[in-house]
Amino acid sequence: MLLIFGLKTVLRALPGRLATCQYCRQYVQHYLKERARKLTLFFIPIFTTSRAYQITCSNCGRVSTISSRQKKALIR
Repeated sequence: MLLIFGLKTVLRALPGRLATCQYCRQYVQHYLKERARKLTLFFIPIFTTSRAYQITCSNCGRVSTISSRQKKALIR
């Protein structure tokens, strides 16, 4: 029996928000991305193994990693 399994990274854009950047101190749009790693079996995603969230400033381009709790606060 042959099993084909692996990991796949999925990027998803989430709604952004206006906020003050902690680096350039400008009140600009920030973009939020979710990076999820999924276990695949025969190229079909079975379940998510990990998630990470990143926020990017549209002015200076600085990328910061945030927690899921911070992500929930930003989306509200």
